[in-house]
Parts: sequence; structure tokens; C-alpha cells
Amino acid sequence: MAQLYFEYGAMGSGKSIEILKVTHNYELQGREVLLMTPLVDDRYGVGKVTSRIGLSRTAQVIDPKEDLFATISAKQNPNLAAVLIDEAQFLTAAQVDQLAYVVDRLKLPVMTFGLKQDAFNQLFEGSKRLLEVADKLEEMKTICSFCGKKATTQLRIVNGKPQYSGQQVLIGGDSTYMPTCRYHWYHPIIEKIRTEE
Repeated sequence: MAQLYFEYGAMGSGKSIEILKVTHNYELQGREVLLMTPLVDDRYGVGKVTSRIGLSRTAQVIDPKEDLFATISAKQNPNLAAVLIDEAQFLTAAQVDQLAYVVDRLKLPVMTFGLKQDAFNQLFEGSKRLLEVADKLEEMKTICSFCGKKATTQLRIVNGKPQYSGQQVLIGGDSTYMPTCRYHWYHPIIEKIRTEE
């Protein structure tokens, strides 16, 4: 039975490597997947799903105004086994609803991967809607950069200092964000803040 999945976790929890693994496993069985990623995520180039360990795949780009139900309907064929979406936090609420329609009407499983909240501990629009409507939720875990406990969020670093306000979306890697537990999000150990990639 097709379902809408949302796998979420702090930065560095392995979301991109997981989506690449799932893609590989489907293809190993001779089944086709539609791998997609939002236009806004250009950290490794537009239309790229790239893990921190260096694995990468080209993906179809999702425009912020795109109707995902229409796009996926047009690509549907008997060999299409699943739709996989990286950086799902950047989807609009309407696009998440369109993915639910894909599951319910086209009977295709849709697996989404992304952050739950931003660097200010506020839900992203796409993540909020996924938490509301997804059939299956799974947290991917990583550890706090400061203490080794479970990381629940990410701390944004700008010019070597923690940032607690600003624009919600700031694309960046390991020099811009550090996974943290709640305590160390509020109380980072300044001398341990990374300042280089």
C-alpha cells in the first residue's frame, strides 16, 4: 500500500545518504524512481542530491510554484516504483498536499527527507505540513557537536558566532551549521565552533 513518508533529522543525520541508498536499492531491482530536490538547494549545484561523504546524483528540480501532482502524473509509467524528495522542508504546504494526492490517487509511495525545523527552532512550511499529513514519520539521529547527546536541531554560525535571528533559509554546509542538542543550541561552547569547511 502506497504511503507518504517523512524522514527528518538535524543536519548531519544522514538524510541525503539515505535517499541515495533507497534510490540505489530500487534501481538494483530494475525499478524506476523519480528523484527530486527543490530549486533553492544549490549548495552542491542545482538539481543535485549530494551527501556529506561525497556521493551524488542528479535529480529533477522542483520549482516553488510547481504542481507536483501534475508533474508526477505526467511521468507516471508502469515501471515507476516511487517518488523520492530530498530537502523536503523547502516544499510549500500546497506541494505537500499534492504529494498526498500522488499517494492516494496514483497509488505511488512518496518518500520525503528533510529538516524538521530551521536554525531558530521554527518549523519549515514543508516540514510542518508533512508532520500533519504524512502516513509515516521517522526521525534520523545524529549527535550534538558539543556533548555527544542526541542532536535535535542545528546551530547557525555566521562569522564564527551563533546566529539566533535572520532569514529562515540560508544554504550552507558544515561551516555554517552544527547539529546540537537543545541545551547547546542555547549554550554553545564558543571555542568549539567550527569556522572552516
